[in-house]
Amino acid sequence: MTHSGLEGRVALVTGAAKGIGLAASDALARAGADVALFDLPGADMTAAVAAVAAHGRRSIAISGDVSVESDWARALGAALEAFGRLDVLVNNAGITGPVGPLVDCSVEAFDQVHAVNTRGVFLGIRTCAEALAATRGAIVNVSSISGIGGGRNTVAYTASKHAVIGMTKLAAMEFSDRGVRVNAVCPAPIVTDMTAALANQYRPEDPEGFSRDFAKGIPLGRYGQPAEVADAIVFLAGDTASFITGAALPVDGGIRAR
Repeated sequence: MTHSGLEGRVALVTGAAKGIGLAASDALARAGADVALFDLPGADMTAAVAAVAAHGRRSIAISGDVSVESDWARALGAALEAFGRLDVLVNNAGITGPVGPLVDCSVEAFDQVHAVNTRGVFLGIRTCAEALAATRGAIVNVSSISGIGGGRNTVAYTASKHAVIGMTKLAAMEFSDRGVRVNAVCPAPIVTDMTAALANQYRPEDPEGFSRDFAKGIPLGRYGQPAEVADAIVFLAGDTASFITGAALPVDGGIRAR
């Protein structure tokens, strides 16, 4: 994307090592931003660091757990120490949790999903709010089409992604007078390791067949690519979206148009 208004800005991306987070880090750097890459200890950040460097931008790799308050404080501190400011927060880190009927979902599994998908987003927004207000920055939360509709067999994930949209809209209202815009993207299935793992849960005997069958129900007839979600993130983060806040943008091949 060009003319995004991100030249010289600084972004912090969670779940940055692979999938949508890696693609977002690459796209933000292409748009002119330096990037703080935040992912779990042991995550291989090599590809993300290389992607940012390929566009002539700087990066730092930060290890931590988005569900842990102290890790967020450390991540923000590292970003500010390295770059001196924060303009964009991308709350991307997430897990799917178990597949199965609501009545079979354990409390432990439900809580684990919400620790990452819900509390992680809450902590990110709360921790970074002051730094973003100082630059009149932007937050982009990664929800899902499951955060817009219902579906079945993923109660923990679906509930958490609805919560992300709720927090997005609330934060957009609360931070509007400080110049911080808050939006969400809502992807359909994207070609990532997470989506492949989900297909394996739904149909372990034929995960590729499950993916083909699901894609037939998408109006555009295919799964999305991480870069397509990343471009939407860059749009919402940049100055070209300067009058957009509180939105939940489907990046879904038309699924929610039905």
